[in-house]
Amino acid sequence: MATYKLAPGGNGKAYNNKTFTKPVNFFCVAPDAKEVFIAGDFNEWNPASHPMQRSPDGNWVVQVLMTNGHHRYWFLVDGVPTLDPRAQGVSRNEKNERVSLISLS
Repeated sequence: MATYKLAPGGNGKAYNNKTFTKPVNFFCVAPDAKEVFIAGDFNEWNPASHPMQRSPDGNWVVQVLMTNGHHRYWFLVDGVPTLDPRAQGVSRNEKNERVSLISLS
């Protein structure tokens, strides 16, 4: 069952917290990487949908619109699945591989 709340801004309209999205910033420290992507349940594990951009300090960044709830993900650093050391936890994907976990509310 979906939960409904009043929309931000106080306009009295309800929104479904399972479809309301907000931007979430992800950072990956991989200064020697040639390319970094983020893949997770929020993009059907498709790394091509969220390539990360190298910042001047050598870190990689991306902003992803995400819904409330728990989301599993990992970074692909030059094609190698990598856990996020800043993640809120560790979970398992459908293949029983360890993945990073984020919880949004």
